[in-house]
Amino acid sequence: MAKQLVIDGKAIEVEDGITLIQACEQAGVEIPRFCYHERLSIAGNCRMCLIEVVGMPKPVASCAMGVNDLPPNKDGSPKVISTTSPMVKKAREGVMEFLLINHPLDCPICDQGGECDLQDQAMSYGMGGSRYIENKRAVDEKYLGPLIKTSMTRCIQCTRCVRYMTEVAGVEELGAIGRGEDMEITTYLERGMMSEMSANVVDLCPVGALTHRPWAFAARPWELRKTESVDVMDALGSAIRVDCRGREVVRILPRNNDAVNEEWISDKTRHVADGLRTQRLDRPYIRKNGRLEPAGWDEALALVAAKLKAAKPERIAAFAGDLAGAEDMFALKDLFTRLGSKNVDCRQDGAKLDPRLGRASYLFNTTIEGIEQADAILLVGTNPRLEAAVLNARIRKRWRQGTVAIALIGERADLTYPYDYLGAGPQTLKEVLDGKHSFAGVLRDARRPMVIVGAAAAARPDGAAVLAAAAKIALLAGEGKDGGGHAFNVLHTAASRVAGLDLGFVPGGKGGIDMGALDVAYLLGADELDMQTLRASFVIYQGSHGDAGAERADVVLPGAAYTEKGATYVNVEGRAQLTARAAFAPGEAKEDWAIVRALSAHVGHTLPYDTLPALRAAMYKDAPALARLDMVEPADLKGVEALAARGGALGSEPFGSALQDFYLTNPIARASAVMAELSALKKNMNRGTTGTHG
Repeated sequence: MAKQLVIDGKAIEVEDGITLIQACEQAGVEIPRFCYHERLSIAGNCRMCLIEVVGMPKPVASCAMGVNDLPPNKDGSPKVISTTSPMVKKAREGVMEFLLINHPLDCPICDQGGECDLQDQAMSYGMGGSRYIENKRAVDEKYLGPLIKTSMTRCIQCTRCVRYMTEVAGVEELGAIGRGEDMEITTYLERGMMSEMSANVVDLCPVGALTHRPWAFAARPWELRKTESVDVMDALGSAIRVDCRGREVVRILPRNNDAVNEEWISDKTRHVADGLRTQRLDRPYIRKNGRLEPAGWDEALALVAAKLKAAKPERIAAFAGDLAGAEDMFALKDLFTRLGSKNVDCRQDGAKLDPRLGRASYLFNTTIEGIEQADAILLVGTNPRLEAAVLNARIRKRWRQGTVAIALIGERADLTYPYDYLGAGPQTLKEVLDGKHSFAGVLRDARRPMVIVGAAAAARPDGAAVLAAAAKIALLAGEGKDGGGHAFNVLHTAASRVAGLDLGFVPGGKGGIDMGALDVAYLLGADELDMQTLRASFVIYQGSHGDAGAERADVVLPGAAYTEKGATYVNVEGRAQLTARAAFAPGEAKEDWAIVRALSAHVGHTLPYDTLPALRAAMYKDAPALARLDMVEPADLKGVEALAARGGALGSEPFGSALQDFYLTNPIARASAVMAELSALKKNMNRGTTGTHG
């Protein structure tokens, strides 16, 4: 039932149950606020959002009053609301004057300057001066870890950070102590906040009380060149903004995308920027007398071409790393096809995923947004808090709404929400499949069930059987239900994985690739392989960082990082998205597809595209799903049925974890000093030390 209101002279019909601040926004009226945030619970403690409801004697906090709470007019006419009356103007000026009593007004040295809600609203709604002459209060600084710099004297106690950490991140480490003017926001033990998403509190802070420690005093926002892009630190494809000054990436911030990451990103996504500057490969290298020596592009490509041409097609192979773009993999696969080799693989971890079965067999079919409708979730061999922190926050959001049953088969872990622990290994999975476990009935009775299989479960020797069993459970649970057919979900950890599977970047032979029998191995940013298996091969490493692959390589070809090229990445749910070039690659480094194109001319099999648009046209012809940018199309369920039909014998080993260290999962993260500090802090805490700041 809709409600009739008149807001600033404009008659409007609003939906039942919303707040007055939302009603004003629907009418196109901007209401100032500090404590209110649409993704957090309502606190109603800053009073900046005061409005006048005609007939009520005092101004009303529009965030805390719903349209249903308004008393009806005696004549049945719609309620009249004013946001610009003298009463509202005076009330807002009074609130702002109170807020600035203790605020230090140190804008020239504050990192929030230029992006500060308090600055903006003081200009728009504040008075020209203050009537207070008393001394300002001061608050001791707090230690919140290596990511968050505090200036708590600036805090206006809006409690956004406290509500975020409790409700979204699920780590109840921030709170308020004291009362009245002695109230302070703090971690109770003064130690670093150990959430994978803690740095989002800085975006939420409307003043400069919480700022980013790693880029403190580095730049002003108006000096930065802003580029919209996509994150590749996990397979979620979070929307990000890359801010550069000159040719350096200074910071990475989230963008709003309700379908994927809402407005949150993980700490790794945000603070990996310093890893883009260190340990970079900026020129080609050739190994001579056991040492990598600098070389020219022509010399390096000529050597690579000679090795590829001299080897038999079945004894050469290409491996794509976790950060490879779709265009790079397509060009490399095209080149190897022309060389007569089917030995290509994008599954560094050995996951038993087969794109020939159909897209549904390796996608997150429920979609990320679909989690919010789920009423039963079975996690198999996964720790979503580490593998996809923002997706885990979405599961927590669903749990906070109630009426959802969550169960885990695999390693016990703190996932920030309670769950039923069913067991550690595949035998428990079989019990659920055979209906011998009580959770089988929960899934069967659920209206929208979900089965989420982790990367570690798919990468085991019996990974194909685990995937088949999970697919059968999902099909049985979803039988005859609206949308239930898409209950099967694979949670990848690698940003390149889905695009690689879409492109068929997997071995052509049934037995896979025998890495010990290769003459030449081409690593496209592949650093997670066991390099010992390649000790007899001639190794070509093409990538952006001097990591494990470059250390083992006989030839190094410097490529571009994800912020330095326009590339297509497909997220877990099959959504194709484009990164944009925010900065240029250092030195002589080039975009990866361009290196492969140049190599093809040296090999004598010149690829038929000279530009990125021409390459994409060929790629879209080969894999049409990549052309549907920012769209998720439900995959044909035959893929899940084909996977379920495979069967196989389940092993007895318990499920492991796909990630041993959340902060050091790829070459860029391993080059980051901030990630190294966080990793060390986490290890200290796991060993039982407090991590207290000395």
